[in-house]
Amino acid sequence: MIKIKKPLAVILALSIAVICAIALKATGAYTVYTFSSGKRDLPIYCVDTDEKRLAISFDCAWGTEYTDKILDTLDFYKVKCTFFMTQFWVEKNPDCVKKIFERGHEIGTHSKTHPDMSKMSKQEIEGELSSSKDAIEKITGKTVELFRPPYGDYNDLLVSTAREMGLYTIQWSVDSLDWKDLSADEIAARVLKKAKEGSIILCHNNGLHTADSLPLIFSALQEKGFVFEPIGALIYKENYTVDHSGMQIKT
Repeated sequence: MIKIKKPLAVILALSIAVICAIALKATGAYTVYTFSSGKRDLPIYCVDTDEKRLAISFDCAWGTEYTDKILDTLDFYKVKCTFFMTQFWVEKNPDCVKKIFERGHEIGTHSKTHPDMSKMSKQEIEGELSSSKDAIEKITGKTVELFRPPYGDYNDLLVSTAREMGLYTIQWSVDSLDWKDLSADEIAARVLKKAKEGSIILCHNNGLHTADSLPLIFSALQEKGFVFEPIGALIYKENYTVDHSGMQIKT
């Protein structure tokens, strides 16, 4: 048996921890985990349910080229969903915001300027969220209740501050990776492989092949008996906990 000197063992352990952290960050899942023993204040990644209910969401920060096609497809399959919008996108595309809302879809905030919000102070976070909420509510007249952090990046302060402002922080359990310009078949295959009861699916309104992937996704999951709901209807609004994986559980 080879004996490793204590200083070398410590260096090796720290190196492994750093490598693991980098690997987790690359997958987009790093924010769920912590190397400390403290309990994290986590967003909602998915919902614990035995019913065939799930949600699909679209982040809106750049462009509108494919939004009408997405809306027409949602109408055709009778799917209602959630759009998360940045303030600069809202202010640039007010008619599109109004159209999305009038066609029965839920709208949440995706921040004001799409920054790394885990690096912000409480006051800065409040500014991003209140300003972006106001911009959306000015157009729709409906209170914003959902928030998705840009880049999926968050910390305890961000989640707790959003909660204090009446916002549920929402992540995702199924990443379509449509922003990588995957083909429609590749996007659909990713979603269909991972989607299950209580899933929250991440897409983008301006993904190159997102709109073309939706008929494949909707037809396959609806054939299996799944019903798509806006995230606000899927999640529990009270009496719940969020476990270490980000699953929201009714208490």
